[in-house]
Amino acid sequence: MLSFSLSKTYFYGKSEIVIGILLIHISLISDTRMASRLRPIKITAVGDGMVGKTCLLITYVDKKFPTEYVPTVFDNYSDNITMDGQEFNMILWDTAGQEDYERLRPLSYPNTDCFLLCFSISARSSFENIFSKWYPEIKFHCPNVPIVLVGTKGDLRNQATTEIITPKECKKMKERIRAARYVECSAMNQENLQMVFIEAIRAVLKKPPGKKLCCIL
Repeated sequence: MLSFSLSKTYFYGKSEIVIGILLIHISLISDTRMASRLRPIKITAVGDGMVGKTCLLITYVDKKFPTEYVPTVFDNYSDNITMDGQEFNMILWDTAGQEDYERLRPLSYPNTDCFLLCFSISARSSFENIFSKWYPEIKFHCPNVPIVLVGTKGDLRNQATTEIITPKECKKMKERIRAARYVECSAMNQENLQMVFIEAIRAVLKKPPGKKLCCIL
């Protein structure tokens, strides 16, 4: 709201003008904060099939781990999150990682504010595909959109197997693709799920002004 009033006075006219300008400034700040709370932020999860993208989103929204696996066909969910005293509305998009959806999947990319590049810490192929497949695909279609690297199935971290991706490898991948953050989570145990989306919101807010979030189809 851009409204203020100047009283008619001959002795303090300049002071009244200054007060009016301050009121405009305060009003603009208030409007900006209100916009940040109400503006929908689109977050799109991408990665190999069966790495847990759908379980991550459903468990976060419903606070309950799904008991059955249903292959994804571009579902989306809506949820609100409060961060640093501000409320944000998130539109969460799920995508199918299977090859059958190669041509259709990019249709869900336009207007994305942040990508969640997901891999399972127990499936090395899904980790390797982050750099060889998913990162190039995202950068081709949406070169300026921030990325949060997400390691799913964190409850398997302590398994004694060489297949498990080490924290050092995860950190290196995060730096390699210039992700805003790496977050490891577990939908089954509901661990660190909220942090995934907090970091996504932070990545959107920290994005340098002036860059367009355009997507190429």
